[in-house]
Amino acid sequence: MKKAFYLCVFVVLAIVISACSSEKEDNDTNKKSGDGKKLTPVTFVLDWTPNTNHTGIYVAKEKGFFEEEGLDVEIILPGEVGSNQLVASGTADFGVSYQERLIMARPEGLPLVSIAAVIQHNTAGYASPVDKNIQTPKDFEGKKFGGIGVPLQEAMMRFIMEENGADVEKVDFINIGQSDWFTAIERDVDFSTVFYGWTGIEAGLRGLDINMMYYIDVADGLDFYTPVLVTSEDMIESDPDTVRAFIHGATKGYEFAIDNPEAAANILIEAEPDLDPELVKHSQEWLADRYQDDAEQWGIQELERWEKPAKFLHENGIVDELIDFEKAFTNDFLPEK
Repeated sequence: MKKAFYLCVFVVLAIVISACSSEKEDNDTNKKSGDGKKLTPVTFVLDWTPNTNHTGIYVAKEKGFFEEEGLDVEIILPGEVGSNQLVASGTADFGVSYQERLIMARPEGLPLVSIAAVIQHNTAGYASPVDKNIQTPKDFEGKKFGGIGVPLQEAMMRFIMEENGADVEKVDFINIGQSDWFTAIERDVDFSTVFYGWTGIEAGLRGLDINMMYYIDVADGLDFYTPVLVTSEDMIESDPDTVRAFIHGATKGYEFAIDNPEAAANILIEAEPDLDPELVKHSQEWLADRYQDDAEQWGIQELERWEKPAKFLHENGIVDELIDFEKAFTNDFLPEK
């Protein structure tokens, strides 16, 4: 059933690509760098609405880092199809995804490859207002959890609670879909999953005190690379120079954001004026030390950090087979340090 779904997605996307290809060629024919060299057009798809996980890409575009690498990068939103499908089908050349989703997507026929880790360690976890008094996984018992109705969330909570001597059967799972976290937490649920660097920061700006329980602090094997930059196997095989150029430009963008969080925040705000400027600035400051964190360079990924999450997903029945890790990620396109 799943493979048939992805096949249908590919067919629809192929029609879209065919219909739009001539128009794209016309629009991109005359794009050149400042020194007159023709730029290679590439499309980059976000995973969600623009936020500080994406700042390095916006910086690289605005500061001319992509242009220095010979690229003209267009940033697009994913729409209903999703970034994984758009990149796997070739509609987008590069995009934002998550390690856990890539591990699930590859066995289903989506030939995605992670080419850089945006944030070195997992900054996601369970957040709740302090008045709920949820401080340990044991405190989940008798509470309402707001999720998006996917098996992965229940499997992760089951694993975390069992590791901490708690019973997941005592948790009431409520599907809140894409509801606003603040609305859901006030009206429907006691706790839910957030990326602290965005929603957690926003809670502070709103004056809402929260307890944050990071996945990596309560169970081993959940330090997912999330988010990651991805491309397709076909792109790597057919145009490795463009992949290398893109990652070199993105690296410059994220390194700039690490060293200059305020300036980087202003670039994102100017590019996406609907964003809350204060949220962007505070989030950018918080993320600046976490993009690279303790890694030897921004973007690098380790084999062990791929093996543990994949084994977790396999052992908990989320995926039927272990992926070939050597094909799922690569550090080959990162700049040499």
